[in-house]
Amino acid sequence: MPSDLDFAGPLREALLAADFTYDRVAEAIGEEAHRALGRNETLPALRRTTSGAPIDTLVRLFLLQTPVARDDAERALPGLVDRLCNAGLLEQSVSEVAARTDCRPYATSEAGRDRDLWVVSDLTPGLDGAPVAVGPDHVLGISSASTSLAQLTMREPVGSALDLGTGCGVQALHLAAHARSVVATDVNERALWMTRLNAALNQVEVDVRDGSFFEPVAGERFDLIATNPPFVISPATGERLVYRDSGLPGDRVVEHIVRTGPDHLTEGGWLQVLANWAIVDGRPWDERLGSWLRDDCDALVVQRETLDPAAYVELWLKDSGHHGRPDYAQRYDTWLSWLEDTGIEGVGFGWINVRLGGGGRHDLLEWPYDVEQPIGPAIHEWGEAATALRGLTDDELLRSVLRAREDVQQETVGRPGAEDPEAIVLRQQRGFRRARTADTVEAALVGASDGDLALGQLLGAIAALLQRDEADLHETYLPVVRELVGEGFLVLD
Repeated sequence: MPSDLDFAGPLREALLAADFTYDRVAEAIGEEAHRALGRNETLPALRRTTSGAPIDTLVRLFLLQTPVARDDAERALPGLVDRLCNAGLLEQSVSEVAARTDCRPYATSEAGRDRDLWVVSDLTPGLDGAPVAVGPDHVLGISSASTSLAQLTMREPVGSALDLGTGCGVQALHLAAHARSVVATDVNERALWMTRLNAALNQVEVDVRDGSFFEPVAGERFDLIATNPPFVISPATGERLVYRDSGLPGDRVVEHIVRTGPDHLTEGGWLQVLANWAIVDGRPWDERLGSWLRDDCDALVVQRETLDPAAYVELWLKDSGHHGRPDYAQRYDTWLSWLEDTGIEGVGFGWINVRLGGGGRHDLLEWPYDVEQPIGPAIHEWGEAATALRGLTDDELLRSVLRAREDVQQETVGRPGAEDPEAIVLRQQRGFRRARTADTVEAALVGASDGDLALGQLLGAIAALLQRDEADLHETYLPVVRELVGEGFLVLD
């Protein structure tokens, strides 16, 4: 890859001059074409981008992968066509110019401000049903996985951040908005070049390093590590797509990161991982993942989805473009046989969040339900609750003042006209949107927690009202209160 990135500044100016931003592109092609493009169909957008205006030309060139007239390309990218061809972003014939890479507008809202960014990556495969063919060093662009990790990552200001396995550098661009220094690592030379280009294109500072796992940052510690590692669980067939295959057996890559990542965290620092893990026959998933977690760390692990082996293999064979090829059945059978032989009866997908220096609180939650996005703030609130509860004695808890979170609502279930409800449900409207059934005491406690009286006073009043023994309520409901705080229904003022 060329080492000279002096074209990045002029390219940025050309993209700005053309108003080639996420919102403007969506407006230019319209909602229908925008949705179609999300399904990898280009025809509706092609019909809307025929004016020859710079924004139309850039949409056709980079997003729709359609050759454009050389004159149109020169108007959209004045003085840049030859330079971008030399850099490998474009290719040209006598009369036409075509893209060799994607250059995609990307919008973020972080640290209290909106940002228009651009992300260069390899071309999106599979447009309009074309056969998918990607090389081993393919650099994935903005994907559902990268978006999920961006929504998962906490955005509190930090001193240092690491984007482990950066790919095209999407996470590094996010991190640069709230970290004083950002390091990005990868083993793919092409990915490292694109990360440097994207940092220059978006005028952010990123320290880009070559190397596997934590080798490039040996001896260093970070306040925040975000990673979407190559987590696909596949047999060792000798083939490897670097962006998704680690070369390690099973889910060893994820286990290694979770076990060793805290060695590269500052005290109170966070490791946030988007990953797959094996669900092994005869062992609960949370017990297995729990064995990876360290006693000197707090951890919140959320299993968002599970796939059976057949669905998992189909997903990734289609991703690599093997669906419909003559060797598809053989590959399918080989992969399924390997999963069966290794005792893998399913694959979980979700989030692993680890904080160094906690009290060893490990919450492993299966939560396939709808959550508020971004979910990063809810992860941070979980950490704040874990800190508040750490070392808090029962006597201290009784003297504490509690407040019900503003988004918590109470629902009652029962037959019309019944004197008492059959069930009471407390439900969060934000964050994880958790729900839990509550008895009369629990509901009364949450309802009365307005930041005025201490918990002991509230339990005393409820005991008197319900003619219950106060000491009995303490014994029964102090563990419940800890759960309510830990799950975000109540907040310690």
